[in-house]
Parts: sequence; C-alpha cells; structure tokens
Amino acid sequence: MNVSPRGAAAAAPPAPVASPLPTTSRRLLASGLLLAGVGAIAASGKAVIVKLAYRHGADATTLLALRMLVALPFFVAMGAWASRRAPALSRGDLGRVALLGFSGYYLSSYLDFLGLQYISATLERLILYLSPTLVVLIALVVLRQRPTRLQVLALLVSYLGVLLAFGHDIQLDGRRTLLGSALVFASALSYAVYLFGSGQAVVRIGAVRLTAYASTVACVLCIGQYMLLQPLAALGRQPAPVYWLSLLNGTVCTVLPVLAIMLGVKRIGSSLAAQVSMLGPVSTIVLSVWLLDEPMGPWQGAGTVLVLLGVLLVGSGVARKR
Repeated sequence: MNVSPRGAAAAAPPAPVASPLPTTSRRLLASGLLLAGVGAIAASGKAVIVKLAYRHGADATTLLALRMLVALPFFVAMGAWASRRAPALSRGDLGRVALLGFSGYYLSSYLDFLGLQYISATLERLILYLSPTLVVLIALVVLRQRPTRLQVLALLVSYLGVLLAFGHDIQLDGRRTLLGSALVFASALSYAVYLFGSGQAVVRIGAVRLTAYASTVACVLCIGQYMLLQPLAALGRQPAPVYWLSLLNGTVCTVLPVLAIMLGVKRIGSSLAAQVSMLGPVSTIVLSVWLLDEPMGPWQGAGTVLVLLGVLLVGSGVARKR
C-alpha cells in the first residue's frame, strides 16, 4: 500500500488496495490499529492548519514551501534508510519516481492548498476522499477494466455524498465554492493518477523508498516554485504564527502520518488500515468546527457518511477481486 504525506496533499485517502491481515497477535493488532488511527487523525489536521495560516496573510505557495522545507530532511533520511541495502534505481525508475512525485505529491498538494482558500475544510476532505473512486474510473479509461457492480455502487454513493455537502456550501458562496471544489477535485484526480501509476513501481522499488523519493521530489519542486515566483527573502518575513503552523503541518500532519500508517499497515494490513482511515474526515469535521467555527449541518453530515460508505465499498470490491 502506498502511504501519502498529503495529509499531504494531501493525506490522504488510502489507495484501494487490500492485503490480508498479517498478524493474529492481539498486541500487534492493537498497536497497528492505534498507529493507523493516529496517522489518519494527524493527516486530517492539514486542512485546518492551512486555513488558520491563511488568516495571517500567507498564500498557498508560501505555506507549501514552508511545509516542504520542514518535511524534506525527514524524507531524505527515510530514503537513505530504505535504500541502504537496495539496488540502485534504473533510469526508467528514476523517471517514474520523478513523474509520480510531481503528480502525487507536488501538483496534488499545490491544487489542494489553492482550493482551501475558497472552501471549507470539511468539503475539501470529502472531495479528496474521492481519489479511490477516481482510480476505478482511470482503470476503466486506460485499461478498459470494467468496474464491478459493487464499485459502481461505491461511485454513485461517494459522489452523491459530495454533492450533498457541495450543494449546502454553494448556497452560502456559489462562485468561491465552485472554484475551490474544482481545484480540490483536480487535486484528488492528480493523486489518483499517482495511485494508479505507482502499482508496478511499488513492486520494484518498495513502498517506503518510493514514498520517500517521490516526496523528496515534491519537496524540491515546491521550494523551487517559491523561488521562481517570490523573493526568497520573503520566506523569512512571515508572521510568527505562520512558522509555528507550518512546523506542525510539516511534522505532525505530513511526516508523522507517513510513518504511522506505514507501521500500522505492516501490523494489520492495508485493507483494515484503509477502514481505520475513515477517522480522517470525522476528525477534520471536529477540528474545523472547533478551531475554524465552520458550520456543520445535516446535509454535510449525510454527505460525510455517504462518502465514507463509498470508500469502504471500493475497498470491499478490490478485496473480493483478490
């Protein structure tokens, strides 16, 4: 299973990949559930932290650069550790890692941060959780792989859930909600391309090394983007809260979820870890109501339940195929 720092760009929604439960030990099971839960909740705070930073006048390019500056040393260390006994990558795999890092961690994160300027953290999280269903659609277009009836049902349920939440928010601020939703949906699609394209690369490169390398590529791209668009000196003239929030974003909401979910998957398998990740949207809702004073009505609640149900159905469909 691929593990994302989006939560990252993402945290990101889990890839719809099923694996058998690797252990029957109660201790390992409990620790795996705890790690997966901590990872999901930690990743869910990203949207809330970004929106808090926007209140201090920061922009998406600045926040993304600061986040990646904090996370970069951790991903470099992770990559060095994962590759210490692994063979060197071929030129083809290096190119694939670069493309996957661009799509899955740079572009998806940038579009996500842009979208958060216009929509609520709750709606953003629900749209991002469409990534597993988008993988099914990409497989249909690229591989002519027809979805199962269960996957079709999952698609319908998930998109109905997003439409419910979207319909509520668009009544409050139509143009901003439409623009923000389009940007975040593009982010979810970009990450789905990463999930779809990383299947074979994971087998050859390894999940930890691929995640570390692709994340490092994204860090370099985000920092380079800032240097192209803004004076580097401006990065040191941000309000103090922006730095503290970016420190939290880069560590607690980016690096911690990657490590916690990877360790959790090793203990309980990707299928169960994906189900535990359902805590993410719920945690985002609680944090957004508490820290951002975002409204939470019955339509948003119903939409959340439907999106989570859709993700579970996608995972069940993949598990049955295997």
